[in-house]
Amino acid sequence: MMKQRRVLAVFLALATPGMAAAQAAQTAILYKNPQCECCDAYAKVLERSGIPVTVKATSTLTALKREHGVPGPLQGCHTLLIDGYVVEGHVPVTQVKRLLTERPAIKGISLPGMPAGSPGMDGVKAEPFTIYEIGEGEPKIFARE
Repeated sequence: MMKQRRVLAVFLALATPGMAAAQAAQTAILYKNPQCECCDAYAKVLERSGIPVTVKATSTLTALKREHGVPGPLQGCHTLLIDGYVVEGHVPVTQVKRLLTERPAIKGISLPGMPAGSPGMDGVKAEPFTIYEIGEGEPKIFARE
């Protein structure tokens, strides 16, 4: 009986971080314009990489971006809210996962515009993507990919 309790305690200790990560991933909501299809494609990219996403069409996307502190120059096609962060535009999944793992003290990250070849976008990637931090002051580079 005592051994079973120890095994259960070890199992719960090991399972808890994974459960917390899965629970955090369940909070991903992608807001998009009702007519946009590339946003749906981006949501599918996230889903295939293990990030469950709820897609919500809205006609108030600009107000949502402003509410979450996304400055005009950093705005992208859609806005993803995940685990307390804002992810703006077609940010590569590796950088979304890095954000969620490192948990920096910023509002979020952005890949402005709709660059060809980015996740969910057609076309060929012409140059490395520059992903910016969304925070206070001038935008800083979060990553180049």
